[in-house]
Amino acid sequence: MLGTGAALAAAALLLLVHAEAGAGRAALADARTERLVAALGLTDLALFTEASYTRHPSLTDLNTPFQDSPLSFEHFPTGSLMQPPLSLVHPHVAKH
Repeated sequence: MLGTGAALAAAALLLLVHAEAGAGRAALADARTERLVAALGLTDLALFTEASYTRHPSLTDLNTPFQDSPLSFEHFPTGSLMQPPLSLVHPHVAKH
């Protein structure tokens, strides 16, 4: 019968082998995703599905959330989860 130390060592070895196999599958999935994005010409990740300014934050402007009224409250929950892109808030800051 194996001792506790040997059983833990075997379990750790199995976890390392499993992680290595998963890393290979993840790299393959990333490569497929990159080819799909290039083929479809996608611009950026759509994080949320509610409003255009939360779906594609890099393509919005500062007025979009308030297009119904300048004093209207945010009626999409995702609007409170993210801020506008820094390029819109601080347009004078150079991008790196």
